[in-house]
Amino acid sequence: MPMLATFANTFKIPDLRKRILLTLALVFVCRLISMVPTPGVDWLTLQTELARLREQSGVGGGLMDWFNVFSGGALDQCSVGFLSIWPYISASIIIQLMTAVIPQLERLAREGEPGRMKINQYTRYLTIAICMFQAFGLATALQHPASMGLGDITIVTRPGISFNIITAICMTAASLLVMWIADQISQRGIGNGTSLIIMINITSRLPDAIGSAWVRYFGLRGTEATNSPVELLLLLLFGFAVTMGTVMLTQGVRKVPIHSTRKATGGSGAYGRMQQTYMPLRVNYTGVMPIIFAGPLIQFPAIALSKMPGDNGFSIWLRKIGANLGDMTSALHLSIYALLIMFFAFFWVATQFNAIRISEGLKRDGSYVPGVRPGMATAEYLDALMTRVTLIGGVGLLVVALVPQVLRGWMSLPWAMASFFGGTSLLIIVGVALDTLRQMESFLLMRNYDGFLKHGTLRGRR
Repeated sequence: MPMLATFANTFKIPDLRKRILLTLALVFVCRLISMVPTPGVDWLTLQTELARLREQSGVGGGLMDWFNVFSGGALDQCSVGFLSIWPYISASIIIQLMTAVIPQLERLAREGEPGRMKINQYTRYLTIAICMFQAFGLATALQHPASMGLGDITIVTRPGISFNIITAICMTAASLLVMWIADQISQRGIGNGTSLIIMINITSRLPDAIGSAWVRYFGLRGTEATNSPVELLLLLLFGFAVTMGTVMLTQGVRKVPIHSTRKATGGSGAYGRMQQTYMPLRVNYTGVMPIIFAGPLIQFPAIALSKMPGDNGFSIWLRKIGANLGDMTSALHLSIYALLIMFFAFFWVATQFNAIRISEGLKRDGSYVPGVRPGMATAEYLDALMTRVTLIGGVGLLVVALVPQVLRGWMSLPWAMASFFGGTSLLIIVGVALDTLRQMESFLLMRNYDGFLKHGTLRGRR
């Protein structure tokens, strides 16, 4: 098969082969980090209690399951790698948002490589602070399991301030090691290290999803199947269609024609030569950020409201609202979740897409949009166009994000299965896979090998 032959060609290029093997080795180290239990934690008791709660409640997709998926199952074992790469991602998002509002950081961002290195240094300092804060808070919560809804159990064998300090040090060191591994993958491996680690953490839950599907449709060890295999076939076809739609959403761009005048010297002196290019405006400019923001933001109020004290009518009503917010299949949860996704889609574009700076750059380079005057008119045109593109991308993102929750409520699918049919998991897997294939394809094309798709190029690069 041509695709298998193309993958075989990747190992014929020494540099690419070394990068792939190094990436696999570093990913293996990351998975080991996510399996090392935190000292002083009875992780078997924690794992048993979490499994009991899932079976008793029959729900999934809550905050704990969200953490478990994106940490690669580290929550079940309460490993030192529980924080994984997320403190670094949180620090990067905070620095990006601050760059749009703090002039000093904006000037650093315009200084090129020296400014970028300085911003990266600030990001790493902030990562350490976030790691210490989150690890210390988690250590405190583990000593009071009832605060997390785990019941009257003992998870920490020797509670106290010493446990908090040891946990903070271990988890911070593990998170910084994962951050360093991500940098090494980006520089010396293949693909974006941060995104690749997140994708590996997500796909590490795939065996659980396959096991749940097998028990549900074929039975296992005396357990009878509860659903017809025909449903599984329909789900696979539906998953294929959703994946195709996700690829289109990830790769889709709105091309804005740009005319440029370049001066050249000929026999009769200087003259202008017109060139036409395109500015691609990504349909899904925000990526997975709206879903990442909206998920925890709706869960924290749900937890707070569900624990409201008191027996009066108002307290009971608040607890009922909290329960509905926490139930991902309820109409209230789906409605607020959809509104938050759309809000953060426009918010992210408003803070990251600077139409004025783009129009100034075009004017400085002697470029313009046909039919639009340079300067402020171009900025207003690009801003209006990006607003319409963001609306389309936000609706597509909303559909992909709601698919797992709708399947969970409509078909009572286990969350381990439903999470792979859309949402953040599918968006990250598709995006990282396409980005990695592009990098591998560039090595193949430079050495006259065929690419992964027809004509030697991915469709998104035409």
